Amino acid sequence: MKLQQLRYLVEVARCGLNVSEAAEVLYTSQPGISKQIKLLEDELGVVVFERSGKRLTGITEPGKRILEIAGRVLQEVGNIKRVGQEYAGGETGSLVIATTHTQARYALPAVVKRFVERHPDVRLSMHQGNPTQIAEWTIKGEADIAIATEALDQYPQLIMLPCYQWGHSVIAPEGHPILAEKSITLATLARWPLITYDPAFSGRSRINHAFERAQLTPNIVLAAIDADVIKTYVGLGLGLGIIASMAFDPARDQGLQAINVEHLFGSNTTRIGLRRGTYLRRFEYDFIELFASHLTKRAVDMAMAGSGANDEYQL
Repeated sequence: MKLQQLRYLVEVARCGLNVSEAAEVLYTSQPGISKQIKLLEDELGVVVFERSGKRLTGITEPGKRILEIAGRVLQEVGNIKRVGQEYAGGETGSLVIATTHTQARYALPAVVKRFVERHPDVRLSMHQGNPTQIAEWTIKGEADIAIATEALDQYPQLIMLPCYQWGHSVIAPEGHPILAEKSITLATLARWPLITYDPAFSGRSRINHAFERAQLTPNIVLAAIDADVIKTYVGLGLGLGIIASMAFDPARDQGLQAINVEHLFGSNTTRIGLRRGTYLRRFEYDFIELFASHLTKRAVDMAMAGSGANDEYQL
């Protein structure tokens, strides 16, 4: 039995039994993967993948158990490498943060600046995507830390660490009639064209649910993944914007005004997601605490030690 054979098994399963796709991910050939999987099955004396001709069609019952164990073995091999890198390399290495545009643009700059000052020999990189991509990158080990508001709690492979709460604001051009309203209601907003986030981003689900509960249909004329794009189109007069309050800066966003509407849509929780069972290096603990001061090493370790499928450290 070879580790490479276990990698082939796990990657084929991740790719939905598409051997060609797995071969591309692993930079090898399809026949090579098929041969090694067959050799491993012969060695184990059980069939891992069901077949129809040369095509894989399913995973057998013993195959599910084998894949589960193989995943843990590969993760522990990765953890051994991380321990070696930490103790042999000291304060060197790489840290990959997967996050959304809103977090990268508004919540992370000061944290990244302080981290780089403290750890100049650590290569920090950032992958931006939607919350589903962010979670999957972290589960696959392509990112070390996930930071997002939506979707992370839907993945039992991740430990959830709540970081901070935030609300939404309505953005309007100066002189817009809504700015004269004494109080903003959902019915008020429903009368205007609205520009807000794509459904996968930045608390959009709370916006949708609020209108649904009020039995109102918002006139959303444009959805974007980027608050700066939303503000641009608000400035052009295409509608009112609904964005994360952190994304509005009066000094930078001249010509626009913001009205806090957290009372309409509630608060949202930004979370850090860590792959369950991962060995964390010292500088990873440091990054987490820089982003959320209450997430000390002790707090993170307690969360990582939890055994439930949906464990979440509480604010």
